[in-house]
Amino acid sequence: MTIRALLCTLLAATGAAGDLVISRVDVISMLEPGVQTDRDVSVRHGQITAIDAGGTATISEDTIVIDGTGRFLIPGLSEMHAHVPVEREYRDEVLFLWVANGVTTARGMLGHPDHLALRDELLAHDVLGPRLITSGPSFSGRTSGGPDTVAARVREQQRAGYDFLKIHPGPATGEFDALATTASETGISFAGHVTASVGLWPSLEAGQTTVDHLDGYFQVLVPEDADLPAGSAFSFGLGLTPFVDPERIPAAAERTRALGGAVVPTETLSENTAGAHAWRAMTERPEFRYLPAELRANYVARLQRAAQMVPPAMGAEFLTLRKRLIGALHDAGVPVLLGSDSPQVFNVPGFSIHRELEAMVAAGLTPYEALAAGTTAPAAFFGNADWGAVAPGRDADLVLLEADPLDDIGNTRRIEGVMVRGRWLGRAELDDGLAAIAARHR
Repeated sequence: MTIRALLCTLLAATGAAGDLVISRVDVISMLEPGVQTDRDVSVRHGQITAIDAGGTATISEDTIVIDGTGRFLIPGLSEMHAHVPVEREYRDEVLFLWVANGVTTARGMLGHPDHLALRDELLAHDVLGPRLITSGPSFSGRTSGGPDTVAARVREQQRAGYDFLKIHPGPATGEFDALATTASETGISFAGHVTASVGLWPSLEAGQTTVDHLDGYFQVLVPEDADLPAGSAFSFGLGLTPFVDPERIPAAAERTRALGGAVVPTETLSENTAGAHAWRAMTERPEFRYLPAELRANYVARLQRAAQMVPPAMGAEFLTLRKRLIGALHDAGVPVLLGSDSPQVFNVPGFSIHRELEAMVAAGLTPYEALAAGTTAPAAFFGNADWGAVAPGRDADLVLLEADPLDDIGNTRRIEGVMVRGRWLGRAELDDGLAAIAARHR
């Protein structure tokens, strides 16, 4: 059976239940720290309708009951830097890999006209996958075409219904100014990379909502009088590592907070690149089996090239500075949003979000704060109270875990089942889908 046929079967078999109860479960609502023990969580038509004491929910003969005894319920996770393929079969695999790992919201960072229809199909459960919030096709140095062209493209994307604009490297200062001005006039936001000709602070001052990859931060951490080699700002400033003054980090974090910016660190992407010398070990990760062979080979080749450019000691120091920066940004009150940049170099969709959670904890966030970066913080960022927490009235985007993630953030991997806006996929259905994908790429 092809993955598409299997997913169609799963969609038919996992219709949004009229009534469903997850019984006797321990709830991590993410609206308050800690665990609500022994609760019945009732779901109807894709919404959480009640959270009652364990064993007290109203259950009829038509109610589907899922045993949550000894398990933990958290909100579905967000992948805030996602890339949605266009080719349909591979796209469906990526969507499923996200869901199988508890990702129920994805912010698409390289939009395509097909994604507008896909966004609606996902919400209607015509396609199995996370809720999609999508940019339009990106604005880069290769695609900008001058200020007038940029302004026209902004208006076109706003009229088409994209959720926001994506900036890639390269637009000139005048093109960035045209984008920011027209975006403000038309009421559409913009996010992504930092344009080198503009810089971090002017980008945030102009209204850029997120800085992804911590792009531009190492540049402002380097003293102005530093004698920098040409081309040293590669890979989000990795080559600037020897010139960074760590004492500048607190001021950079505070200025980000004052300007109202948010960050999507995609720390695992930098871990893979800065740790390129360990590429062989990365090929042994269990999730590598779920990638197409051509993509696996591409990732290996890219890291082999990177390993020749990045001394291991510099890569390690780069990551140490980044972790310190992430911790400082969070402590300053800057929204840190969970995103791994998947699928991207060795970041297998869904699996990489758990690595990203672990990276956030390594940066100094508590497990609860790391979970918030993937649940309540993205919901607040989008001004949307319909998801991101386990509470009555919220969308039933839920992940049932076998162990407490507040004790060990690695427990987010121990998934017993995932609910996507009321559709329940238990461990057996998730394993069937994963097996089909692995078989295709064997």
